[in-house]
This record gives sequence, C-alpha cells and structure tokens, in this order.
Amino acid sequence: MSLRALYDLPAPAKLNLFLHVVGRRADGYHLLQSVFQLVDWADRLHVERRDDGRLARHDLGAPLPADDLCLRAARALQAASGTALGTDISVDKQLPAGAGMGGGSSDAATTLIALNRLWGLDWPRARLLELGLTLGADVPFFIGGHNAFVEGVGERLTPIELPAQHFAVVKPPASIATAAIFGHPLLVRNSEAVILAGLLDDDQGARRLASGYGRNDLQPPAADNCPDVAQAARWLESRFGNSRMTGSGSAVFARAGMDGSPMATIPAEAFPPGWVVRMCRSLGRHPLCGWVRD
Repeated sequence: MSLRALYDLPAPAKLNLFLHVVGRRADGYHLLQSVFQLVDWADRLHVERRDDGRLARHDLGAPLPADDLCLRAARALQAASGTALGTDISVDKQLPAGAGMGGGSSDAATTLIALNRLWGLDWPRARLLELGLTLGADVPFFIGGHNAFVEGVGERLTPIELPAQHFAVVKPPASIATAAIFGHPLLVRNSEAVILAGLLDDDQGARRLASGYGRNDLQPPAADNCPDVAQAARWLESRFGNSRMTGSGSAVFARAGMDGSPMATIPAEAFPPGWVVRMCRSLGRHPLCGWVRD
C-alpha cells in the first residue's frame, strides 16, 4: 500500500563550529570553509499526499513567507520527477528566523527527503543533493545527513565524526541582512585555506575541531551591525569561557560540556524579553539520514 502521510519529521539546525572566508569567485560568490555540526533543536514537518497535484503549506507556528523554501523544494522535486502527485506540508516552526542556523534550508531538505519517500520516487542521495543545491547553499548539507567539513559555496561536503557535546545557543531578536555582512569593510576575505587532513592528522583532530578551532570571519561585521551579537557573545564568554556566532548570525553559541556531563542551564533573567535561549545536544547524524539510499 502506498504511503499517504508522514508525520513529525525533524528538520534540525546546524552550528558553524568555525567559518572562514578564503576567497571569492569571479561571479562574486564568496568561497568558504566551515565545519557544520547538527544539533537537536529542530522544526517539525508533517507531509500528506495529494492526488490532485496541488502543493500547499500550512503554518502551525510562526507564519512563513508565502513562497518559502518548503514549497520551492516541493515544486522543484515535482517538476524534476514529473510526478502528478502533490502534497500538504504543515510546518511547526521552532527555529528562530535569521539565526544563521540553517532553519529554512533544513526545512527544504526534510521536505525533499520526505516527498522522495511519500511520492515513491526513490531518488538516490546524489540526485537529491544536486536538486538541493539549486535551492540554497546549505540544503545539500542537511540532505547529506552527516556532520561535515564544508567548502566552496557550501556544495563540497566531507563527512566527519565529531565528539558528542552540549551547546548553549542565544538568539537576539534582531536579524542581520547577509548582504550587509558580505559588503562590510570589516569582513576578512582572504583567510588561509585549511587542509582537512591537517586538521585530522591524529586521534585528537576531531576534538580540536569541536573545542574551538578557528573563528567566524562574519562575526566582526555582524557585531558592528548588530550590538546584540556582541552582547550575547560577551555573556556566553563570561559563563562558559567561549562564544562564537554561527553562520551569518545573529545566533551565538558556546560549547557547554561534553556528552555525559550534566546539561548546563541559563537563568531566564540573564537576557531581556524576546531573546531566545536554548541548551542543545549535538547530533551524530541527521535523524532521516537512513531514509535516502546512497
């Protein structure tokens, strides 16, 4: 019997453990190197099959843009596969917008993974990765399913194993326009490229990556545009001894302990009303990783 619906599908967030801008392509896109770490803070999606070919999205939480990445992903897969089926996608939005945690890209990836199964397409991962890249640079990472060393504009992924740990994440109310960061005079655009083998040249390499290697080159211009980023970073630094902005912000995180240690807490009064604070656990792989064949 063919599937009619899939419920409670996670679309997890990611953290950039570091993010270096190592150059720029002739078309203006910046070349990046980063390590993406999956965490257990996630949106939740429900997808139901429609036989009339219509695509519709229903917001169960914060309203999304009319033509969000979920609908664009469904439309792209429908067109590329030639299926006559449609879907109702219900989104329980838990991840804050404008955080630099890949929420929209993760929603798109979960949509593609779910509809690949719901519509009976059985596309291999490589084919979904190719389609995902047309939707956004971060989408392939979430389809790939593993924590990864990321290069290029986000399309070159090397899966890596990282030690399990806890993170404290703080998201100020303000969001930052990505264009403002990449056009800012404080942005460093020529960080020295690293070689993954050099970072993982012994048994402690992955632990070094997870414990504070590098920096986020986007953080100085982001903090200059948004003082809340600097405030969040200072607070986390004082509490945990480290802090770093993720992606293009404005969320800031701190490493808050290894797996097996007690989960830290953040007092509710530590930040003004409207700030979102979350303690997260790392994920070793995407919860839906096994849904796509390699």
